[in-house]
Amino acid sequence: MLAKSQGVTSSIVSLTPTKARLPLSWSKSFPREPACSCNRYLIEFLEVGGVLTLLEILGLEKIKEEDKKESIKLLQVIANSGRKYKELICESYGVRSIAECLAKSKSEETQEEAQVLLDSLVHGNPKYQNQVYKGLIALLPSASPKAQQLSLQTLRTAQSIVGTTHPSIVDCVLNVLCTMHLEVQYEAIELIKDLVNYEVCIALLQGLVHLLIPSVKTNKLQPKILNDSTVLQHTANLPVFLQQAAAAKAIGVLARGNTSLAEEMLHLRVVHGLMAAMGNTDHSNSQRQASLTLEYFVQLFPLVEEHVRRSLGEKLYELFLSNPEDLHMKIDSIQADILAANKVNVTRGEWGVRGPGAEVQPAPSLRLTSLSPALHFSGLSLSGRRLYLGLPDQEQLDNVTHSQEDMEEKE
Repeated sequence: MLAKSQGVTSSIVSLTPTKARLPLSWSKSFPREPACSCNRYLIEFLEVGGVLTLLEILGLEKIKEEDKKESIKLLQVIANSGRKYKELICESYGVRSIAECLAKSKSEETQEEAQVLLDSLVHGNPKYQNQVYKGLIALLPSASPKAQQLSLQTLRTAQSIVGTTHPSIVDCVLNVLCTMHLEVQYEAIELIKDLVNYEVCIALLQGLVHLLIPSVKTNKLQPKILNDSTVLQHTANLPVFLQQAAAAKAIGVLARGNTSLAEEMLHLRVVHGLMAAMGNTDHSNSQRQASLTLEYFVQLFPLVEEHVRRSLGEKLYELFLSNPEDLHMKIDSIQADILAANKVNVTRGEWGVRGPGAEVQPAPSLRLTSLSPALHFSGLSLSGRRLYLGLPDQEQLDNVTHSQEDMEEKE
């Protein structure tokens, strides 16, 4: 076995970029479970530059995918031989080479083997686990959906091992939500469910709520037709709308899993954002996902129900309650405009939470004194009688006036 392995070593070292053809028996010849004799060969293999050669092979263009896969398998054997071997691979800029191979490979089998190798390098490798973690984050903007899916899966494991988050992970994960591939979206949402347990929770929730109202104009887009009349060109805003729908879905998943997160998102005006997404007639899935998520908030918080009912009006509200999932197919353009232009602002207050199976209770009266601490005043001018709440001044005065009138009528 040793003589056979030495022959493999010499053939590896003699490779050049112009003559790169690997014998497919490499991974079978290489010792899988290093024992005393095998350790001697492994050391000899490393001394002659075996790791560097294998990593160089991963970056060669004129080489078969099968041979790259075999090189990765050999690196897996080396990495599994112990911590010092994992460190050697990382010291040789291995994380970058393996990540690039995962991103650029056209073979899903090669990509999956690269994922296994990166997963191995993040375990039992405290000196370089952060390097692997950052390498996985760098893979998220990849043009390969498979690479995105695999990196998201491995990031969940890496995140639990590293224990702290990198600031860039929030934007990178949120950007992945614009994907058209449901398997990638699923993995992204699963990672988001993990990330809310770390210090980036608030930034993540703010990002999700912000995505509900994209900075593009809707209702005025016309699809462009390519030369082939049977094929429609995706509008430039489609990725933004896909991201909007995925954000609405993710918010629903988080809210259903943790009431505290639902309350925190209320502070971020999630109800306003969900209703605005429901009015996006250019993307039905945004309307559908937002409607389903809003239904949960309405069921959970009595005050949200009151605000939504008041904003929609009885007719549209009853239509919403009857079948939220299909609401987008029943509303007209005027009702869509009402949703898109809503001014709902559920403030901090005693909104309460309904327990499972609890009956609907009337929302508490909206008294100015009880709402004041929760409205995040950025300024208050008594002489000018203006409240600065992020909305036009006159409109805010009108809202306060209506609230006072309602209070007087009830009394």
